[in-house]
Amino acid sequence: MEVEYIHIPTDYNTKLTTMIAANQGPDVALLNGDTALQWASEGKLKNMMDFAADDPEVNIDDILSQVVYWWDDGKACGVNGSLEIFGLFYNRDVFEEAGITVPTTEEEAWTWEEFLDVCQTLTIDNQGRNAKDPDFDPKNIKQFGLFAPSGANMVSYAMTYCGQDFLNEDGTAVNLLGTKGAEAMQNFADLITKYHVAPSPVQSKNLPGGATALASKKVAMVWDGQWALQEISANKVNFGVGIPPKMYDKPMTIAMGEPVVVFETTQHPEEAWELQKAFMNTEYTMELIETGLWMPVLREWYEDEALIDRWARNNPAHPDGYVDAIMNNGFKNGEPALTYSIKNFPKIMDVLNPKLDKVWLGEMTVEEAITSVEDQMNAQVQGKYPRP
Repeated sequence: MEVEYIHIPTDYNTKLTTMIAANQGPDVALLNGDTALQWASEGKLKNMMDFAADDPEVNIDDILSQVVYWWDDGKACGVNGSLEIFGLFYNRDVFEEAGITVPTTEEEAWTWEEFLDVCQTLTIDNQGRNAKDPDFDPKNIKQFGLFAPSGANMVSYAMTYCGQDFLNEDGTAVNLLGTKGAEAMQNFADLITKYHVAPSPVQSKNLPGGATALASKKVAMVWDGQWALQEISANKVNFGVGIPPKMYDKPMTIAMGEPVVVFETTQHPEEAWELQKAFMNTEYTMELIETGLWMPVLREWYEDEALIDRWARNNPAHPDGYVDAIMNNGFKNGEPALTYSIKNFPKIMDVLNPKLDKVWLGEMTVEEAITSVEDQMNAQVQGKYPRP
């Protein structure tokens, strides 16, 4: 089978929409998850379960539940090209100098209070004082303890931590005020505004990206998606990995990724399905996996020790501790980000994000931010996508 690759560097969704309207759309594409679910609901994408039902090579139970995009009962538009999981990545030299060991297993994971203490210890002003010192200068920080999640990722993380639904039970309104979800979001905000261990958006503009920030000791630790491993390892940073802290009961993490889909207009449905299947095959994506950018989407690559050895151990992008801190935590405690289940989630966040910007600057609390735009957020609520 011969595949023609089409590169669309900018305005991806807009150009795809134009191509589809002109009956010149692709057979297969990688889409943003929220776009894929919306287009599937509009009848623009194939239901991969129709293909899988007649294909003995595919069993939905063999695929990680976190990577499947369901838009209706029994209807899935695609599987991620990769599983993506959040974790901690840190500069080994900084931690060894401070005498701090980073936990990698669920049993050893820091509590939120312990995590905060570490971040304060490793946040240093230009006079060498850490963030626990009463004379610490938060306006002149030489080294931050942490780069933290923000925006939609932070909101997804907060809701995952507390095990709370983003919407009310019937999916007609946001479920945030006075909840653990808002409390968890405030905990993230306090890292910036109260404890000064993570940079604000304004401060971040003057800092290099994750790998360079770690290497230059501008930050001691980055809380990011595991795709960061590719850049960190390629830049030969002396780094280690750790399991996220427990804000409540478990060191939860969010699962992310974008689905590979087949368009309803394809003139080659069987060939398109073969290509869609190929992206699920770890053997075909191993180069991206070994270098740290992607993770497998099939369960066996998380359960079979021989297969785990082929990608998650003994290579520069996957240091000691990776299997427990990232792989196993994602496999056991990874919950899909809110884009998998909340209809119109980007539009809801478009309403909330400007207020969250004020939260990061310490001008509002999370509760005040939500209160100020709750009605506008509810106006964008369209319900939930069912997930098995």
